[in-house]
Amino acid sequence: MARLLPSLFSLSFHYVIVTTVFISIPRLTHSLTLDADIEVLRALKRGLDPNSIPPTSYLNTWDFDLDPCQVMGGQFLGILCTNPLDNSSQRITALDLDGIGYDGFLTPSIGNLTELTILSLDKNKFRGPFPGTLSNLKKLTRLSLVDNYFTGPIPRAIPSLNNLEYIDLSGNSFSGSIPTNISGLRSLTYLSLSNNGLAGKIPDLRGLWQLQTLDLGTNQFHGNFPIFPVRLRSLSLSHNLFSGHISPVKRLTHLRRLDISDNRFSDTISKDILLLPRLVHLNVSLNRFTAIETVNFFGEETPLEVLDAENNHFHGNLPVNLVTIRNLSTLNLAHNLFSGPIPSEYGDKPGQPWRALYLDNNFLSGNLPPEFIRHATRVTISLANNCLRCPRGIPLCRGGQRSASECGEKNNRGG
Repeated sequence: MARLLPSLFSLSFHYVIVTTVFISIPRLTHSLTLDADIEVLRALKRGLDPNSIPPTSYLNTWDFDLDPCQVMGGQFLGILCTNPLDNSSQRITALDLDGIGYDGFLTPSIGNLTELTILSLDKNKFRGPFPGTLSNLKKLTRLSLVDNYFTGPIPRAIPSLNNLEYIDLSGNSFSGSIPTNISGLRSLTYLSLSNNGLAGKIPDLRGLWQLQTLDLGTNQFHGNFPIFPVRLRSLSLSHNLFSGHISPVKRLTHLRRLDISDNRFSDTISKDILLLPRLVHLNVSLNRFTAIETVNFFGEETPLEVLDAENNHFHGNLPVNLVTIRNLSTLNLAHNLFSGPIPSEYGDKPGQPWRALYLDNNFLSGNLPPEFIRHATRVTISLANNCLRCPRGIPLCRGGQRSASECGEKNNRGG
């Protein structure tokens, strides 16, 4: 008995030590993804044609035997989650799918991902109206649905999502007009609605005072040049039905790129537009402009590098003062009604700094500036379909010139 006591004491002592060590180990938290968020992912995948989910796709990595927010490596690609400091459930904060052609309908339960800040479904084949449950995603900062088959009006919920900074709905089949209350999105810096079936007049967007990029191209918008936020840096209205003059552009002093091609704008392109202090790229092609107001730009600080003015109604002699725009490298005056000789001043510009000059499909006449021939290999010059006396065998005049009768008729009409 006496020999058992030390042994019992030793066992008790070790039990106390082991128990104490076990109790002193901090309790590890183990946050699992919220069940409701997992169910949204299941519903999203169920709503797609299985044949549109290839083995290399993000959705093929969604194995629901695993926890979406707990996996490591190559599982559940395309989602990000919260990392709570306590033992509360993890939530999905970003859904950014690969553009691989997923085909189907977006589940209305998408609105249950209430912690979502990024929703990007670009370059797939989601179809039908966008679910109205979008209104639940109050924390959304980025919404990108580029190149899908969404239909119906712009989702009515969008103007209520006050944290949105980036919206790209381009390349869908949205129809109707732009909601007037979209101007309440005061954090928005990027908005693209291009390549849809939208129509009507543009509402007053000045409330979007932080907006820097706006693309409304390839729709059926009409009316005069709209009122836009003054901080815009890039503006595209191309391929619409806008008309009238463009003098309001001069208010947009932060513009670096302006594309108003393929509309019905008319009248004069004023010098105020060519002198915008940050404008680098100007495309006014395929309109009904009749004149370019030019001055001597020597001493004027204008960064303009590209002027595309083809396919308008310009007539008379080529504007000589364009050669005084110091940074101009590409000038396109093709498909107009210019006549008379090519100014000798144009001869000094190819290659220094002009890299491309398009004068084809006008009624220009006379000889070529000799410098054109000398610099022919260093610069792109197109002179086809004019009334010029072109030496044979030089590529500048490839495509030939107008017939003598066609040139004569032009002269008889007085240019």
